[in-house]
Amino acid sequence: MGAREHTDGERDMTAAEQEGGDRRATAAVQTGGVRGAADAALPAERSAAAGVTGTFDRDRRYITTRITADGRDGYPVEPGRYRLVVSRACPWAHRSVIVRRLLGLEGAISLGVCGPTHDERSWTFDLDPGGRDPVLGIERIRDAYLARFPDYDRGITVPAIVDTTTGQVATNDFAQMTLDLSTEWRAFHRPGAPDLLPESHRDEILSVAEEVYRDVNDGVYRAGFARSQRAYEEAFGRLFSRLDRLSERLERRRYLVGDTITEADIRLFPTLVRFDAVYHGHFKCNRAKLTELPVLWAYARDLFQTPGFGDTVDFVHIKRHYYEVHASINPTRIVPAGPDLSGWLAPHGREALPGRPFGDGTPPGPPPPAERVPEGHGVTA
Repeated sequence: MGAREHTDGERDMTAAEQEGGDRRATAAVQTGGVRGAADAALPAERSAAAGVTGTFDRDRRYITTRITADGRDGYPVEPGRYRLVVSRACPWAHRSVIVRRLLGLEGAISLGVCGPTHDERSWTFDLDPGGRDPVLGIERIRDAYLARFPDYDRGITVPAIVDTTTGQVATNDFAQMTLDLSTEWRAFHRPGAPDLLPESHRDEILSVAEEVYRDVNDGVYRAGFARSQRAYEEAFGRLFSRLDRLSERLERRRYLVGDTITEADIRLFPTLVRFDAVYHGHFKCNRAKLTELPVLWAYARDLFQTPGFGDTVDFVHIKRHYYEVHASINPTRIVPAGPDLSGWLAPHGREALPGRPFGDGTPPGPPPPAERVPEGHGVTA
């Protein structure tokens, strides 16, 4: 799959797309609904999750138009024009929040945050006064999808980037999105921003990221939403086999590729930080907790304590989303009180390994006040 984590089908453009000047679109799916940290009970996931073998297969058809420096898809890079819409609960959105922060793009791309739960129609802006996004003026991210595609029948996902000049979603292609933030938005990176996709290691970064996506990022979902014992055990085995190999890889190196933080590390972190709080119990990924995997636990703590990582984690939203939305797995919707999070700030010892988190660059400054994780939702000393 190369630079992408998924394969997007192509179809003929509808009249609405042609009128909007869109040149690229993904294949339509037969059902709509919400996607993000997906619930198999939602319409967008039912057909994918209930195959004859009981295997969960993620619907990976996204809006593949890109925001580029040359504007070839009709969306040129332009500071102040676009709004990144996320939920702090969603791991796919989390990676875009981290990349935006590390690169210092807060002043170029604004941030809209949906609440941790949703219904079958859409993620909502229930955290904002009046339940409306203050920039887009909408109650649901679904409205931005329908503004561009009135007959949109695919899943409503975060992260999504919305063109504020039209109120229309520009892209929800989460895999390409972070790559473009690193490459197409380079002119607007902060001074001292790290190179998350160094040319000298790019092929290796994308190869490792593909393995992480297949067996770990998506692997926990394939275990959690499996509809047969065989499908569950296959996903479970692949997940922990990959975690074992990642442990071996990281035993003598601080980061996954090269000697600095790269896109590969950013793609692994959101799954690791959710592992004990959600995936170990909720998705039955219970061969071991993260805290019982010494190398990966130290690696995850190293990243968590690096500016731009731990300060973007909202454990309250994470737990509320999975345990309240996934009623097919947790019918009572009771949210666990644990686990103990204090260990995330314990010394990790990995500074003794070769490597510097930002290479010749510098760490990002504190997050803007309006974007800070609410007090009590993260980990404090």
